[in-house]
Amino acid sequence: MKPRTIHPEGWAPALGYANGMLMADGTLHVGGQIGWNESKEIVSKDFIGQMEQALSNIAAIVRAAGGDVDDIGRLTWFVKDKKEYLARQKEVGQAYRKIFGRHFPAMSMIVIDDLIEDDALLEIEATAYIPQST
Repeated sequence: MKPRTIHPEGWAPALGYANGMLMADGTLHVGGQIGWNESKEIVSKDFIGQMEQALSNIAAIVRAAGGDVDDIGRLTWFVKDKKEYLARQKEVGQAYRKIFGRHFPAMSMIVIDDLIEDDALLEIEATAYIPQST
């Protein structure tokens, strides 16, 4: 089986990239998600609002591939403002648990200067494993 593109139903087309790629062995690579909705509209100018949307997008992609958030083994976060992230840890935790519950995969946090979408404050990518029936 060749890799299968994963694209949640009703989402605007992904142009020049894939939201998710499901490999034959069940590994799901989720491309970086930002705080925009299925219509590619940034939902908030607030860090927590964008973080919650990015995590919701990841959950939607994993579910579209036949899995759930507890199948996610890795998250990589790209954050533009380290100070804001650190200052809002309590809110970060609350928003995270709202989407992922108490599932805490391996994570990396990388502080960056900028993202391609000017209004994006962070981007999160994921790797999941979704067993495939043979």
